[in-house]
Amino acid sequence: MFHLDLIQTLALAGILIFIGYGLRRIIKPFNRYNIPAPVIGGLLLSLLVLIFQQNGLELFIFDTTLQNPLMIAFFTTIGFGASLSLLRIAGPQVVRFFIMATIFAVAQNLLGIMLSYPLGVHPLFGVMTGSVTLTGGPATGLAFAPLFEEAGVPAASSLAIAAALVGIISGGLLGGPIGTYLIDKFRLKANQQRSGSAAAALLTENGNTETQASDLADLVEESRGYHLLLKSGVVIMVAMWAGSWLSRLFLHLGITLPAYIGAMLTAALLRNFDDATHLLKLSRCSLDDIGNVALSLFIAMAMVTLKLWKLADLAVPLLLVLFFQIILIVAACLWIIFQWTGRDYDSAVISSGFCGFMLGTTANAMANMEALVDKYGPAPRAFMVVPLVGAFFIDFTNALIITFFLNVYR
Repeated sequence: MFHLDLIQTLALAGILIFIGYGLRRIIKPFNRYNIPAPVIGGLLLSLLVLIFQQNGLELFIFDTTLQNPLMIAFFTTIGFGASLSLLRIAGPQVVRFFIMATIFAVAQNLLGIMLSYPLGVHPLFGVMTGSVTLTGGPATGLAFAPLFEEAGVPAASSLAIAAALVGIISGGLLGGPIGTYLIDKFRLKANQQRSGSAAAALLTENGNTETQASDLADLVEESRGYHLLLKSGVVIMVAMWAGSWLSRLFLHLGITLPAYIGAMLTAALLRNFDDATHLLKLSRCSLDDIGNVALSLFIAMAMVTLKLWKLADLAVPLLLVLFFQIILIVAACLWIIFQWTGRDYDSAVISSGFCGFMLGTTANAMANMEALVDKYGPAPRAFMVVPLVGAFFIDFTNALIITFFLNVYR
């Protein structure tokens, strides 16, 4: 048995991330379906721990003190992405798509709850196999898992990873065929003249000025220096600090929230304050870099503490609920999303991306869309709408949706 202290546990998590990257290069399906490297490396060690546990041995004892701060840091950076001015610049199409994604995140949870009763499992099992792990992905699932376990969902962390992996694979497998089917059925063609940047194309469609286009470009492409990284790191920690007070206030009011909600809300307030005043001059790129590092380390650290042996009794309910969840999203892509986004070529590509991030991750969505445009031609509107919603805005509202259901059914 190995006792790992705080630094050793963090170092092992880092090593597992790079093992995951190495395995993604060697095992092509991992790369094709965008399985996150921390999940691959962490799952490898979890399986090893499972083998030892089945033989009555405990391989590691971890110090996971940093796991929670890393998780909060990542979701704080998500809060910094919730910019109302960016929504206005991006246009009504992004707002409309964001509303649709939010509606279907709620629908995933309602479907999961409805199926939980005949399956004889806790209603929050349906939420965990709904927007928590499908819209939210492995990070959101692992972040909420402790609260779900306290509320009566057994092996919530292992359940989160299993559901998220099924979703990621499904989103990667089905998104491309959905887009291809829509393109072929309705004989849709790409507008080859719109081959410029997606952001510029959408801004032109919405009648925005060159200044607004420049503002959006500045939000996306910023320099990455020591000063920006330092400032971004300090701002994240300040948001986490102030957010802890906000979380304590919610707790005092009797509202159950994951630890990161207060920090995420504080970050959103700071972001929109900066958009209005330009006093902080926040760097989106630096915030994203820090957030991605925190996310990778958090997932790898959480993976190594999974109790996979507790998942066996939940296998049948898990697969049944996920089967119907996949049907829900596929049906939404083929009819509702395609119809509401214009019934054109870009709409077909958007539907493919919607399948990717509503079942898996934004990486799945981008891979699905890139495969279609490589074959059929550019879809600038799709590449503007889907990443903004899938990478930023839906994570913010999904956390609030999950919190609502958690408080109703705890």
